[in-house]
Amino acid sequence: MRHGRSADWDRHSRPLWAETAREPPPDCPPLAGAARADVAVIGAGYAGLGTAIHLADRGASVTVLEAEQPGSGASGRNGGQVIPGLRHFRRDLDAVYGAARGERLYAFGAGTADAVWRLVDRFAIACDPIRTGWIQAAHGGASLAESERRVAAWRRFGAPVEMLDRDAMRRLTGAAGYVGGWIDRRGGSVQPLAYARGLARGALGLGVRIHCGSRVTALERGAAGWTCRTAQGAVTAERVVVATTAYSDGLVPGLAASFVAVQSFQIATAPLSGEQRRRILPQGQCVSDMRNLLRYFRVDRDHRLVVGGRGTQTPARGPGSFGHQRLMLDKLYPELRGTALPHAWGGFVAVTPGRWPRLHEPAPGLIIPMGCNGKGVAWASAFGRVLADLALGGAERDMPLPIEPIARIPFPGLRRFYSAAATAYYRFQDARG
Repeated sequence: MRHGRSADWDRHSRPLWAETAREPPPDCPPLAGAARADVAVIGAGYAGLGTAIHLADRGASVTVLEAEQPGSGASGRNGGQVIPGLRHFRRDLDAVYGAARGERLYAFGAGTADAVWRLVDRFAIACDPIRTGWIQAAHGGASLAESERRVAAWRRFGAPVEMLDRDAMRRLTGAAGYVGGWIDRRGGSVQPLAYARGLARGALGLGVRIHCGSRVTALERGAAGWTCRTAQGAVTAERVVVATTAYSDGLVPGLAASFVAVQSFQIATAPLSGEQRRRILPQGQCVSDMRNLLRYFRVDRDHRLVVGGRGTQTPARGPGSFGHQRLMLDKLYPELRGTALPHAWGGFVAVTPGRWPRLHEPAPGLIIPMGCNGKGVAWASAFGRVLADLALGGAERDMPLPIEPIARIPFPGLRRFYSAAATAYYRFQDARG
């Protein structure tokens, strides 16, 4: 099953990013007939487009096949927060991967936000970049103690981070209910759909062929390499990168059963008044908190407040589907209670077991990244270089992640039950602070 196509969402939602993107949709006609490439990339999101750019930089011929338009999935529907690093501490990485790989993965994560800013600058992407930092807000004593541990860990690595007490948090965010937290100056935000479109424009300028409206319906391995078939043509390539993440379907056996597709919903207010803007995120940082069922929020270039968080178990069916986000807004900013919400939309995030990122190669030359787990803008942008290295014959030992087999979640038909049970458990954990 393909999760949450844009057409399904847009009947019941009004995405802000589609209305405010300054980068126009790129010209990428559907595939027609047979073609050949060194590497075929399936999916024109951040990971797929970043891979194509790095491959083209090294002289490879690349064809990208996209079912809809660049950024139609998670890359054009997320909150646009550029968050460096992984959610795991270094000791966790060492325990799972060993010290050498753990060090490499931690260092890779440290540079993911910088990868976004480099791509924005390189292609002069009109995506409203804001680089004033990312704030992680603590809602209780336990999360504040975790903030202190994270700041200490990143300071040992030399990152520009600092703790925020209750007063500093209130001053920088204007939000109610937080006891403190920390700020990472490497982070920031972008207009996510414009960023995806800008990456596509940059890739096209390097000679990458991008075909939209070209859903891959079959993936076959033969003597000539891999063949990606669409309704109107086929691309044969030595290697294929499948970069569909939460929007994966049955194209690769077992892939769609290896994660839980979690819905994330967002709402946006009308532009705030000047007085409101002076109180609400006056320096433009983006914020997500430390709840398992997190809240994330920021302002866009036109001073709209955008608030997001966990969506319903079923696709949006109208304004009532966004009641939880409305409640989030009211708790964060009581002064905005009752304000109009002209925009509401949603999309899917792939949550992998343990929220670990994954790298798969189920057959020679078939490469699959999985599991950004909420840090996709920075992680997927940076991981394109890794995928390009691997596609051009790079050794696994040099990659930040090992190649692992695709592991199906037990009883994948119960994934909605897993999601509901996890939500209840996390709500209990979050109540403890």
